[in-house]
Amino acid sequence: MIRTATPADVPVIHSMVRELAEYEKALEEARATEEQLGEALFGDRPAAYAHIAESAEGEPVGFALWFLNFSTWRGVHGIHLEDLYVRPQARGGGHGKALLAELAAICVERGYERLEWSVLDWNEPSIDFYRALGARPQDEWTVYRLTDGALRDLGTR
Repeated sequence: MIRTATPADVPVIHSMVRELAEYEKALEEARATEEQLGEALFGDRPAAYAHIAESAEGEPVGFALWFLNFSTWRGVHGIHLEDLYVRPQARGGGHGKALLAELAAICVERGYERLEWSVLDWNEPSIDFYRALGARPQDEWTVYRLTDGALRDLGTR
């Protein structure tokens, strides 16, 4: 079952974010607190949204955290999937596909024309999973990012 996250889900989302960061070999970079996630998802001006995948017993086993983007070429919003994670013991049960299907349904219902995300180039199981769903890599684009000192240096005037 897939459902929209509630404020009560923030601790489990935070826990799964950390599990994902550990899987991606970057736990030290996962600095977000429960309070920050709660504010981003459920504050006065939510910046992101989340859905929870539950087991047949009602236990959270995965999540998708996403936000809106905008295409100037298409003139409409899309969804950027920031994180998709299913706990190891629940993988293969259709939860990841169900989470993506929920986001695709939101796109269709709202007239959004893109559902996009990034995947680490070494994560072959995820790449194979996404390709099986019909997703295609955008190989002609390279993601750039400013963080930490470089971001401060550029942003300090």
